[in-house]
Amino acid sequence: MADRAELTRSIKDQALALGFADVRITGAEDVSGVAEDLAAYLADGRHGEMGWMEGTADRRASPRAQWAAAKSVILVGDNYGPGEISPLPPDRAAISVYARGKDYHDVIKKRLKQLGRWLVETHGGDARSFVDTAPVMEKPLAARAGLGWQGRHTNLVSRRFGSWLFLGGLFTSLELTPDAPETDHCGSCRACETACPTNALEGGRIEPRRCISYLTIEHKGDIDEELMARFGNRIYGCDDCLAVCPWNKFARPAGDPAYLPRVELLAPRLPDLAELDDAGFRAFFSGSPIKRIGRDRFIRNVLIAIGNSGRADWMPLAEALCQDPSPVVARAAGWAAARLSQAD
Repeated sequence: MADRAELTRSIKDQALALGFADVRITGAEDVSGVAEDLAAYLADGRHGEMGWMEGTADRRASPRAQWAAAKSVILVGDNYGPGEISPLPPDRAAISVYARGKDYHDVIKKRLKQLGRWLVETHGGDARSFVDTAPVMEKPLAARAGLGWQGRHTNLVSRRFGSWLFLGGLFTSLELTPDAPETDHCGSCRACETACPTNALEGGRIEPRRCISYLTIEHKGDIDEELMARFGNRIYGCDDCLAVCPWNKFARPAGDPAYLPRVELLAPRLPDLAELDDAGFRAFFSGSPIKRIGRDRFIRNVLIAIGNSGRADWMPLAEALCQDPSPVVARAAGWAAARLSQAD
């Protein structure tokens, strides 16, 4: 077997050859302070309806609780930089950059499995992959591995790719040479906190129950009217805190075709989306991460944007959806119709 340094270089070379934008290594021991931070987050109720976070807290805070044989963690980053971002007119739906192309979970998972197979076949040991949905604290691990640091928007920031980096990784039973952690380079900058439309960020902490990304994706029920009025035309996620990060000056547009936006998701018309039934929704968003929230939650989000559009001529559309079989859709439609009745 190759010595540890040579083995580590070989793994990094292979990860880059498979198409990952960056790769770093850290040990499988617990990240200092993570268990305490997670416990405080859950105690405050900031996980909202994300009950799976509480149910997996004991495993989430510790890599070796996931897999006792883990000795090292290979962290990979994939660049999904959008290039220039321009605001859309209020009659067009704003969809988060990460969700405009193929589902990144599928893309990264496929490559990680390839990397894991190659690792075991070439160097022995064993490996287990994770991508976002597994109960793993990817961001603290990625920061300790040197991929970047957790910015004040709580997402990872990379000196090479700014705020546009998907994360994934492999636990391995092999001993590898760890990389140095990345230090925090946010300094006195508060751009992300200032940019948040709902004031969900403060002091490097996030209140998900005010965050548009959480509310449009994870939250299943009705949304507070004061917050809905701040959504604008955002129907799936929100990139405001990421887009204003000064470190994005070093970012580059995604090169992987899988992350390039589908043309029909760049600036879709809100009325067209509002007319989707369940079958139409599932067909339109096939292969997209948007599909997982389901038609009803999605149409709720579209109706919020319609209510914020100022288009009084869209009131009949909102009124028609007041009769939707889904209560959450019907209530959002009622709010949108009432708001449009006050439009000039």
